[in-house]
Amino acid sequence: MKTPKDYIVFPLDVPDYDQAMGYVETLKESVGLFKVGLELFISQGPKIIKAIRDVSSAGIFLDLKLHDIPVTVERAFKAASAHKPAFVTVHCDEGGEILKGVAENNPGNTKILAITVLTSLNQTKLKALGYRDEYTDDISALVLQKARLAKSAGCQGVVCSGLEVGMVRQALGPRLIAVTPGIRPAWTIVSKDDQQRIVTPADAVKNGSDYVVIGRPIRDAKDPQNAAQRVADEIASAL
Repeated sequence: MKTPKDYIVFPLDVPDYDQAMGYVETLKESVGLFKVGLELFISQGPKIIKAIRDVSSAGIFLDLKLHDIPVTVERAFKAASAHKPAFVTVHCDEGGEILKGVAENNPGNTKILAITVLTSLNQTKLKALGYRDEYTDDISALVLQKARLAKSAGCQGVVCSGLEVGMVRQALGPRLIAVTPGIRPAWTIVSKDDQQRIVTPADAVKNGSDYVVIGRPIRDAKDPQNAAQRVADEIASAL
């Protein structure tokens, strides 16, 4: 049975092995998954995955946000899946063909999470990127468009803001995994934040999120273990 801590994904957004493993040792009993992103994976390579597994039963979320021509992404995904992470992320921006190609050439049990709209993006930034008004005026419409594309291509889940997860869940059903970044517990929200579309852990879970990615509120706390427990308690209140 899934417990409140199992919803928590902690991103190891640090540049070196010692810092990463320090957080793993501290939080190995407090979170459900450790997210290994580009910085750490490029710095340390696959050895960091083995190191995490050696000390923790938490799952591995390999957040590579793969984005290239279809054949390159397919081969990169196969290489990533050989390390048996629970999840690998792939961008939606190349369209359904690339997502379908990855889904049809998935050699193992690694689940494909499609990136919809990054939580660092807002209306102004999307306009600057050339998106049509129908999407810049309603970011949720763009998220849903990409989520539909991902599901029809065979992806097991999507990454989307907590502001859109309820809409995605209602439109696409309970089987599509929804992972929500940009999470800020109510006791940590500040006015200046590089995440533009944020929600609390409780709201995200209430709205249908299966996993919530929470970094700075735990990482920057004086007691990260206690902070993770506070997040788990907040999630428990929503279940």
